Amino acid sequence: MDSTPTFSRFDNAYKTRTAPWVIGEPQPAIVEIERAGWVRGKVLDAGCGTGEHTILLTRLGYDVLGVDAAPTAIEQARANAADKGVDARFEVADAMNLDGDATYDTVLDSALFHIFDDTDRPRYIASLHAVCKPEALVHVLALSDKGRGFGPEVSESVIREAFGDGWVLEALDETIYRGVVQEAHVEALGLPVGTVVDEPAFLARVRRQ
Repeated sequence: MDSTPTFSRFDNAYKTRTAPWVIGEPQPAIVEIERAGWVRGKVLDAGCGTGEHTILLTRLGYDVLGVDAAPTAIEQARANAADKGVDARFEVADAMNLDGDATYDTVLDSALFHIFDDTDRPRYIASLHAVCKPEALVHVLALSDKGRGFGPEVSESVIREAFGDGWVLEALDETIYRGVVQEAHVEALGLPVGTVVDEPAFLARVRRQ
């Protein structure tokens, strides 16, 4: 990323219902993580958006908290959970300044890592380290630089370099990230607004030392 987008930009995307990452369901890659047994203990859903992953895991019996810096996202997540009849927990929080008094066994990052620029990325990783218990797992789903410009993209090397001291990168696989085409993508993707697309992405599993 050239520069990290502002919180207000994200909040406005929720207010106008134009967030391309809001698909009304969990990301397939996150569903597979849970099915494979890689979610355990107390869970943090960092950058939870409208709460689909928090709702999914709460429904499955996990102790999970969803956080997002966009107040409108949290409002919509709470409404989404209420509509589904799930007693999910959400809080407004800046992922670069997470509360170190609360610690977690698993962290989900679905399309958050890739928004940070070179200055903010280390702050985010340090914030994650502070809230992860020793041996905690962090799962990062990020748009790949092999994509068509659907959103901010990162390379494999960026992920590897970000998780250095204090971390062990256990897996880094290619997968897909599902989104909805908005006006900003029409020219690059050649698809009409509202089209559901599966874009190239990376899925990293990182263990905190």
